[in-house]
Amino acid sequence: MRADRLQQKAWQASLLDKLRFVRRTPSVFTTWLLFSMAVALIGWGVLLANLKEAQSAVEKRALREAGALARTHADRLARSLDAMDQVARHVRLEWQLAKGALDLHKLRTEGFFSPAGLYEVTLFDRDGIPLTSTAPTISPAPVDDRDFFIALRNTVADPLSVSAPGYGLLEQRNVMHIARRLSAADGMFSGVVLISVANHFFTANYDPTVLGTHGLLGMLDSDRTLEVVRIGTRLIGPEEHGFTSIPALSQASGSMRLPAQQFNDGRARFIGWHPVPNYQIVAVIGLDEADTLAQYHAGRHSAIWYGTWASAALALLTALASGLSAELAWRKHRLGMAQATYRLATEEGSEGFYIIQPVRDRQGLVLDFMVIDCNQPGAEFFNARPQELIGKSISAFRGSLDTAAFIDYLHQASENGVYENEIDVPGNAALRLRWAHLKIIRSGDNLAVRLRDISAAKAHVAELKRRGNEDVLTGLPNRHWIQGYLPDALQHAQKEGQRLALLFIDLDGFKKVNDTAGHAAGDELLMHAAHRLQEAVRPHDKVVRFGGDEFVVIIENVEHRMDAAHVAERIGAAFGEAFRLSQGVHQVGTSIGIALFPTDGADTSTLLEKADIAMYSVKTNGKGGYQFYEAKFYNALRDRLDREAELRRAIEGDEFLMVYQPRVDILSGMTQSMEALVRWQHPERGLLEPAEFIGLAEDTGMVVELGALVIDKVCAQIARWSEHDAALVPVSINVSPQQFRNGDVGSVLGEALARHKVPPSLIELEITESSVMDEDAAVSSTLSQLQKQGIKILVDDFGTGYSSLSQLHRLDFDVLKVDQAFTANIETSAEGMVFFTAIVTMAHALGMRVVAEGVENLAQVRLLRTLQCDEVQGFFISRPLPAGDSQPVLPPRTFPTAYGNA
Repeated sequence: MRADRLQQKAWQASLLDKLRFVRRTPSVFTTWLLFSMAVALIGWGVLLANLKEAQSAVEKRALREAGALARTHADRLARSLDAMDQVARHVRLEWQLAKGALDLHKLRTEGFFSPAGLYEVTLFDRDGIPLTSTAPTISPAPVDDRDFFIALRNTVADPLSVSAPGYGLLEQRNVMHIARRLSAADGMFSGVVLISVANHFFTANYDPTVLGTHGLLGMLDSDRTLEVVRIGTRLIGPEEHGFTSIPALSQASGSMRLPAQQFNDGRARFIGWHPVPNYQIVAVIGLDEADTLAQYHAGRHSAIWYGTWASAALALLTALASGLSAELAWRKHRLGMAQATYRLATEEGSEGFYIIQPVRDRQGLVLDFMVIDCNQPGAEFFNARPQELIGKSISAFRGSLDTAAFIDYLHQASENGVYENEIDVPGNAALRLRWAHLKIIRSGDNLAVRLRDISAAKAHVAELKRRGNEDVLTGLPNRHWIQGYLPDALQHAQKEGQRLALLFIDLDGFKKVNDTAGHAAGDELLMHAAHRLQEAVRPHDKVVRFGGDEFVVIIENVEHRMDAAHVAERIGAAFGEAFRLSQGVHQVGTSIGIALFPTDGADTSTLLEKADIAMYSVKTNGKGGYQFYEAKFYNALRDRLDREAELRRAIEGDEFLMVYQPRVDILSGMTQSMEALVRWQHPERGLLEPAEFIGLAEDTGMVVELGALVIDKVCAQIARWSEHDAALVPVSINVSPQQFRNGDVGSVLGEALARHKVPPSLIELEITESSVMDEDAAVSSTLSQLQKQGIKILVDDFGTGYSSLSQLHRLDFDVLKVDQAFTANIETSAEGMVFFTAIVTMAHALGMRVVAEGVENLAQVRLLRTLQCDEVQGFFISRPLPAGDSQPVLPPRTFPTAYGNA
């Protein structure tokens, strides 16, 4: 107890002594106070300066990134506009080849254009009236008051017009208009081809991983009247603006910070801009300032917090140090703890930190650099420990990195204060990096180096580029790749004086596989075909999937045209063996067109076009094999296009008439029905039989329109007959398989019957076996609905198709018409009699009447009667008859069962 009292008194005495010392020597207090204030001011000054420098560095990097992204966006816009221009030029060429008779909607259905929704193409005549469009409907409103139409009409040049975005009256949505002039042969203005491109097409490459959620992607024209802007996921419409006022861009390209009041969403951004090559358009990229500086602000907040905490600690240390010298040791201890915490933080990070010191000679010249400190991640990049790197000179790192280049980076940082770059590390280097972000900052005489691994980000960018140039299904380069590769290959061939061959390959029979076996089988076939092509060509030849079932092979450094022929022969041989697919075995061949550089063309589009024409020549001459391009192929294509245009005009002008061939009951001799047959009243060639034009109509798809015209003409004729005769026999109409696949037969027939007030019982439909061979549910449903209305269904040309007994039973046909080839055989062979008897027996068992087509003589009638055939039709009965005012029904006649007079 006494010891405690003595200790307490001693402490009180010590405290009194310290208070007296402070009163006697106030300088002790004021010195520490002034010192602490100086330390605090210096510390805050350094902290704020470093924070300002860090913010400046982040902003500079953001400006550089914005500028670089703007250049990339400008290149993408240029390619997009070039692609739209290519479409305009292609449509204009088709318009010229078709002599103005071009059906864009039909071309869209045949796959000549991209799917609807991306862009629509419209042709306008010289008065601005729309002629044809890829859109389903065309607004009749003229466009002769539009800026693009007036500009193109008042010029003799051939500029590409790019209009400001707006609400398109033709398209009923927000679009940009891209147009080119149509000129007649004498150069006079004939109209425009207009491409209406959806605004989102030009901002579709917005990448949130790069631009963030509030980034800006867009474009402006040279006078700032055109503005297409996307901010985040939102595309700014023409009635709105991304900018409150268009920024003043003082240079052709660059970057700068724009304040929040410059944007309608009230967010400041770092913007970069760059002109789009060959267009009066500026690409604009904006990086959101808040998102860009988010990490910096988080670090700044932490730094301010620690600074405030350190100031309070310094105040406390100062107060204690005024009376206690032990406070100095405590302060040093706290400083040591802070340094240890910082060291631990850097060791736990993923970036490499190094302190580099110059090694100088007596004259002060830098001879080398030495590592005087590094953290654990930095040592691991070199597969070493920190103590193994500390004290090591940079020149001793040979084998781990390019020491000459790295020393040059250090010299630049020593001279300029900072150096920053992305470096590609060679694959044979000992560094555990493939790509690294390097930043060097001069601090006094030393250099602080930061190394960050960006290999994953670079690999991601490379993978995105690869996917953009690769066909997803086959893994081959795609159409986008060839548009970038082939111009360079042609330039190299021209420079070296070499020749190049282009093989355009189309798969013969692919559509049949795709339609009958399904799209999955078609995809499987395309993958196998790509593999066979790669095996057939030489290792250095390029195989490209151009689209659909079309492929292109690029053969470089061709010494003789026979080199290309040999490759084509190997490809043909490779497809000689059938393909074994999951859905069965299928045979597919190749039609190959070959174009040579520089003989057939000097640019990508010309070579592709002429190789395509040569391939088309192979197609039209029986398919299979290869053919080099010749000028006559172009003329043949022109003739084909002319015949298509002629048939199209004939359908539009209704140059067709109908004749009717009776079908007679073999027992009663009464006319049971009349088959409607179409004839083309050609203005120059006279009356043409169906063989002259039906094949062309089938190939082009115009048989759907022709079939609708025939249905309407027959219904109209029946209505006229009914005015003179109340008792009519039904009329049968031939329907093409394409009318079931690509047209609504039920609706077309129903509308015609209603329009002409014809009862359904007076109509019969003749369909071929191929119309129902694939057991399409939609076809079956249509036929069933028509039968319920009272329309009879006839199977035409039976025996030449692929129908089965189960199909005939399932579809419940009314009449079976046996092809004339089998009618002719009943006189010449016993097998013909047996086969015809089997057909009659089968049809009667299914409740169908049997009609024999192509009856030519009385002997055939007698045989058919013994075979229990129900009806006959052919030239012996009657040739096709004109319509007349009354229905041309034959008078009843008797067919004897024994030889004698009819």
